[in-house]
Amino acid sequence: MTRRSDLLLDPHHHASDLPKGIKLLHDPLLNKGTAFSQAERDSLGIHGLLPPRLFTQDEQVTRVMENVRRKPNNLEKYIYMIGLQDRNETLFYRVLVENLAELMPIIYTPTVGQACMEYGEIFRRARGLFITKYDRGHIREIMRNWPNEDVRMIVVTDGERILGLGDLGANGMGIPVGKLSLYTGCAGIHPAYTLPITLDVGTNNETLRNDPLYIGLQEPRLRGPEYDALIEEFIEAATEVFPRAVVQLEDFGNSNAFRLLTKYRDQVCLFDDDIQGTAAVVVAGLFSAMRITGGTFADHRFLFVGAGQANLGAGELLVLAMVSQGMSEKEARERCWFVDSTGLMVSSRTDLSAQKRPFAHEAPFLKTPLEAVEFVKPTALIGAAGQAKMFPEAVIRAMGKLNDRPIIFALSNPTSNSECSAEEAYTYTEGRAIFASGSPFPPFTYNGKTFVPGQGNNSYIFPGVGLGLIASNATRVPEEMFLVAAQTLAKEVAQEDLDLGRIYPPLNRVRDVSAKIAEAVANIAYRDGLTADKKPADLAEHIKNIMFQPVYQDYV
Repeated sequence: MTRRSDLLLDPHHHASDLPKGIKLLHDPLLNKGTAFSQAERDSLGIHGLLPPRLFTQDEQVTRVMENVRRKPNNLEKYIYMIGLQDRNETLFYRVLVENLAELMPIIYTPTVGQACMEYGEIFRRARGLFITKYDRGHIREIMRNWPNEDVRMIVVTDGERILGLGDLGANGMGIPVGKLSLYTGCAGIHPAYTLPITLDVGTNNETLRNDPLYIGLQEPRLRGPEYDALIEEFIEAATEVFPRAVVQLEDFGNSNAFRLLTKYRDQVCLFDDDIQGTAAVVVAGLFSAMRITGGTFADHRFLFVGAGQANLGAGELLVLAMVSQGMSEKEARERCWFVDSTGLMVSSRTDLSAQKRPFAHEAPFLKTPLEAVEFVKPTALIGAAGQAKMFPEAVIRAMGKLNDRPIIFALSNPTSNSECSAEEAYTYTEGRAIFASGSPFPPFTYNGKTFVPGQGNNSYIFPGVGLGLIASNATRVPEEMFLVAAQTLAKEVAQEDLDLGRIYPPLNRVRDVSAKIAEAVANIAYRDGLTADKKPADLAEHIKNIMFQPVYQDYV
């Protein structure tokens, strides 16, 4: 009997192996809708189950985009696209790949944040696996309920820190679903390889717990040894049932994210995109900015506003980047300063976590970002505080006074949480800022010059990293992989991008960029013996050949 995964991954489907009739039309990875040929309709038992006119995939794409564009708001566009994904994944990804710049803000940030907040209201059809604390002792059996046997990429969340929106519990499933859509759309990882998982351990969001439409456990969030035991069983089950899978941790709370990454990163093929993927996209943006400002990291000072997973991860990777340029670790850390929710992180403070303490320096305690800017005199200001307007006019003007080309990254998602807008950054620095944001901002014209803001989106990094891990069958994910991913991304920024103020390549190039990142990541796996596979003679061609192309196959 042909395994479902083998069937889905075979580029030459055989009619004798396919499900027949309505069952075929209800399989989103095999369904072609109105594009089934007459011969296919006859041989597969679907004659009469579809309208008689045959449409090409190009014509279907046109219909989809016309429908998307007539929707009244982005949430309705999201609902429509998720519905298409549930019906016809090949068409969904064809539409996504060809319209990435337009649809990524719908499929992922910022719209996915609103979708998660309203997940109970817009829920149509379950995707992925939901595992609860009551499933202890049975997680392996639950994972074997998943229909595809050869899973290679798992994105898992416990819903505690969804974007900048906080604890959304089981409603956070929208994030793993959206993230895996980008793995396929941005890097060509076959959708049959992907599995979104939510660990529903309750929620401390009382509004959700009292919501009659909430889809998760209406209980307080699980903590302590019981939580750790659930995670332990999940990791063991995932690696046993899907031995070639990469596990990506997503949107765990600060209290768990760092310690889970530290505990498991040397045991299984696992990484945390909020910590490491964000770090790589930040460092890539800084590498690109250096091409505008000149000099090296040794000529710069960096002030991070926000000391959660994103910025602490970025600080650690930036230190690694500076060390790779010949600096000592001590010197590198001295160039990185942080403001957390209390104020400047200084060595006299006794309230700093283990992750924060390496970035605490001898200095007076200062409470506000403006005071910190005036004291540290940074060349780069990097915000990931999850709180809107942390860079008010006074802070931006101070950066402009200190620097000819101030680097200002406002990375918090969604757009409503951005530290400042592109318009504010350019206006208050007289058009001199090198700006990037987490969610997209439109082009802005100042004094006759049009700037195209770069979006420091993790989708430039994690899809390529995942593709490289899968292509090489890597068993671990060392930090150096994220450094080479950042360096590779920065090299893909053309001079014409920099001339527009854009420090990341345009999104329509992301699949090519992901392939190059995958090659760099896989090379580390082969070099360091992190795989039992032999390196292909032409690694770039190998990666290209395994990338999923969203075009229909002939079934007869």
